[in-house]
Amino acid sequence: MADRVAATTRKRGPYAKTKATRAAILDAALDVFARGGFRSGSIRDIATAVGMSEAGLLHHFPNKGALLAAVLELRDQRALDVVPKDDSDPLATLESLVGLARYNASVPGVVALYCTLSAEATDPGHPAHDYFVRRYAETVERLASAFDGCAAQGRLRNGTSPDSAARRTVALMDGLQVQWLLDPGSVDMAAEVRRFLHEVVDFTG
Repeated sequence: MADRVAATTRKRGPYAKTKATRAAILDAALDVFARGGFRSGSIRDIATAVGMSEAGLLHHFPNKGALLAAVLELRDQRALDVVPKDDSDPLATLESLVGLARYNASVPGVVALYCTLSAEATDPGHPAHDYFVRRYAETVERLASAFDGCAAQGRLRNGTSPDSAARRTVALMDGLQVQWLLDPGSVDMAAEVRRFLHEVVDFTG
């Protein structure tokens, strides 16, 4: 029994260390990419921030593109903790955007990274181009479905198109993030998102 416990501990030890190292690398990459963008941020900068060699970092992520993909995946995972995946309640889906805006205000580095990368990724040759094309399409589709659900309940304001409302919501949230990064004290992102949603949807029933 003792041998079995010892063997299990040895297995868990390296795994836990590897997981912690990957997490530290992703945090450093997020910070480096947020400050300088993907093209300017280097593997060397990230490795230095973590206190390891470039070769050591590349043991965990084979190249810069793979590291970027992991950073974007991490961002999406954290966002999913705020925005529920269950789309059965359109009002809850839309209300969760207020929570997402509030969460974004607590992670300026993540917001800066997103804004920088989304602008850089308009170049079809950028490693994150396909990610952002897919993400915008999926986000607009999901929100349009939520607004369509509101319309079916008689909650969508007259003259409002679900697709247009979805695109305006995305544009609003992205634009607010830029304004907030430039001058954090000038805008309350969560309040503005809530105000817009209540202008196009009747939440009172």
